Amino acid sequence: MNVTLVQSLESAVPTMLFQQRHDDHSSAIVERGLTVQSSFNTVCAIEYLKSHNVDPKVIERVLLHPDQRRKAPH
Repeated sequence: MNVTLVQSLESAVPTMLFQQRHDDHSSAIVERGLTVQSSFNTVCAIEYLKSHNVDPKVIERVLLHPDQRRKAPH
């Protein structure tokens, strides 16, 4: 494999994992899901997010791995 290609792929990975969300509608749904989780429980939050067609990988990340959440812009 080309060294330049490997370097460019390696440098792209962190950017892809931690890009800021640009979809305000999806962001609001996820925030409401987090509110549901804190007010009720994780199962209710999962159902809420599923009912709004949030990708299962996103649901898992935001509800079960808070350290992997995107940081909200200040």
